[in-house]
Amino acid sequence: MPQARRTFTTEFKKQMVQLYESGKSRSSIVREYDLTASALDRWISQSQRSGSFSAKDNRTPEENELIALRKENQQLKMENDILKQAALIMGRK
Repeated sequence: MPQARRTFTTEFKKQMVQLYESGKSRSSIVREYDLTASALDRWISQSQRSGSFSAKDNRTPEENELIALRKENQQLKMENDILKQAALIMGRK
């Protein structure tokens, strides 16, 4: 049976990063606090990159551009559908 997804506070994440930066080994932190190595690695890299653990703050400019383009594409598709419907209605009159 899969384990329930755990959430950690920003303060806890900062403490784990500080432990790592003070010299405690990665494996001992993972073992002692029952974490996954990938989660600890992600927190360390996020802390070093932007100082924030929020995914939004850690996006690359390319990722931000992709999100904006997808949003714009969705808006244009919606506008196009509206115009098609209007053309059909106007064609009937």
